Amino acid sequence: MKEISAGAILYTRKQDGIHYLLIRDFHGNYGFPKGHLEEGETLKEAAQREIQEEVGLTVQVDTDFREDLHYIMPNGIEKQAVYFIAGFSNQNCRKQEEEVDEIVLLPYEEACRILTFENMKIVLAKADRYIKENHHE
Repeated sequence: MKEISAGAILYTRKQDGIHYLLIRDFHGNYGFPKGHLEEGETLKEAAQREIQEEVGLTVQVDTDFREDLHYIMPNGIEKQAVYFIAGFSNQNCRKQEEEVDEIVLLPYEEACRILTFENMKIVLAKADRYIKENHHE
């Protein structure tokens, strides 16, 4: 059995550069907002809905950036997580109490250091490079 999730690497610009939004779950793992597709949803719609639910942000995801992670859970379930990117500004984050223990906003180096899983660090590195190359402001 395979489960598919969609989410995004969220970023905002501050005076000292780009900051990334990470969430910590109740197991102490740091990652990015994501969740399962619901019936009839596209990956983009699922990512936008999960971001709204988990951190209270309304975003337009950039589907030109896409990273797919494949892994097997300890219970044997095969997972596919699809990550896009999305910028945000002038919005307040609000965590979903049932799923999110903490929301942090960090510059790239710090975000990379606290991400729990190695594959997430690779996705963040690719997203950081993509944002710097394609989203000049």
